[in-house]
Amino acid sequence: MSAFDSFPLGRPAFVNNILDRAAHLRRHDDKLLAFEGHPATRAYVVHRDSLVVKRENGGTRALLSINEALKFGANPGTIFLGLRDGAAVFGMGISQAAADKLINREDVAVTELRGMAMQGIVPPAELSAIAMAKSLVSWHQRHGYCANCGTRTAMKEGGWKRDCPSCKAEHFPRTDPVVIMLVTAGEKCLLGRQKQFPQGMYSCLAGFVEAAETIEDAVRREIFEESAIRCTDVSYYMTQPWPYPSSLMIGCTARALSEDIVVDHTELEDARWFSRDEARLMLARQHPDGLAGPHPFAIAHHLVGRWAHADKPGA
Repeated sequence: MSAFDSFPLGRPAFVNNILDRAAHLRRHDDKLLAFEGHPATRAYVVHRDSLVVKRENGGTRALLSINEALKFGANPGTIFLGLRDGAAVFGMGISQAAADKLINREDVAVTELRGMAMQGIVPPAELSAIAMAKSLVSWHQRHGYCANCGTRTAMKEGGWKRDCPSCKAEHFPRTDPVVIMLVTAGEKCLLGRQKQFPQGMYSCLAGFVEAAETIEDAVRREIFEESAIRCTDVSYYMTQPWPYPSSLMIGCTARALSEDIVVDHTELEDARWFSRDEARLMLARQHPDGLAGPHPFAIAHHLVGRWAHADKPGA
């Protein structure tokens, strides 16, 4: 099975969580402590955008025992992600100094998560749990002090909350909503590319939802700001958790009311219309000009693919 086969249409990365979040256990410190000492307990160890994995039997294993995680230098503070077949799964972070010590080891690796997921190295079924670990570890690392009074806060409720001992403020992890949309005009779709994209790659337009803004308004605003295209008929497709660092991609479609593109070069390097046939070739990496669509790892691929194959019998 190729990495492309790992994410069939309608199932991008991070959407299928194999864990029971078991939120009712988060306030029971005694039970969580007992879980940490249980031999069946496992952990995902994340460092920035990378994952600590064990190399064994010619492959890699992302789910580590607590002892393995601590032996590799993971921080002792654990984040309770949930239960898998009755066993607890935690998220753990690791410092830069500890991660550096693992670089030359043959039995362990610190590898960029996105690359491993796109190559199919990490089982797709585990990606949602890993995304939880990554998002929460990142949040704790960036929110160690109270935004209200500046006092050092403490991790509570299995890592799903931070409390301020001084002003008693409660702080919770946040998820940022992002609209990502496929704009169509008849048999054409609008795709753009950013400077940091791989050469020849085009994808859907996207942007953060602003304060007091509906999803529909965000779709219309972002499309107009980046391409000067006015659109209507905004429809919801699906969402994808995106742990970079903690967003929710809200996949939508929209119909263009105009076709003259004016690219905002502060946002995009280029934007253009593509035919349905071109879109299919780009997704399959067979475009004669070497152009490519987004990887099946990302929701953008599924937005484009759903439209590109909509005219096929049985689609």
